[in-house]
Amino acid sequence: MISRLRGTLIARQEGLVEIATSGGVVYEVEVPLSVAERLPGVDEEVELRTVHVVREDLAALYGFMDGGERLLFQRLLSASGVGAKLALAMLSTFPATRLVRALAEEDVAALTQVSGIGKKTAERLVLDLKDRVKDLELAEGVEAGAPAQGAQAAVQALTALGMSFQEADQAVRAVLAEGEGEDPDELIRKALAQR
Repeated sequence: MISRLRGTLIARQEGLVEIATSGGVVYEVEVPLSVAERLPGVDEEVELRTVHVVREDLAALYGFMDGGERLLFQRLLSASGVGAKLALAMLSTFPATRLVRALAEEDVAALTQVSGIGKKTAERLVLDLKDRVKDLELAEGVEAGAPAQGAQAAVQALTALGMSFQEADQAVRAVLAEGEGEDPDELIRKALAQR
């Protein structure tokens, strides 16, 4: 199992990064929006906590900035009907602390903001996960930084302007892939300019 990955960030794409290790191996790692915006620039050193998911038809690495985010991702995967794509969408929609709070406080309305989650699915997720995430509520490692909140605010503003969540999420990811995290107003402006 690959639990950490340290190396040079050599490429950034929407939700995907490539990291070259000192041994010459390049790993492709999928990351949620909240992580993508906090990554350093290309050709800089980075260390990610990873979850290696192996299935019959897929082997993928998912990366996170800290152990709390990784643990939350693993707990999300333990819920019935939650795969890696849905777990990533949840962590892209909300900072880790907000997602934990939504699950622990049974905030079904908040969970339905995630693309692919309807009311019934949100209710099932709350039943499956509320007790499993309570220990993460006060964990220091789950804190997401201010930049993550900026991207979330940009996505919410774009959806208020009429974009679907998926379009807004992809637009903000594309802007973040071009450089480092920025303030919400700049993200919104650049995302709208790409349309």
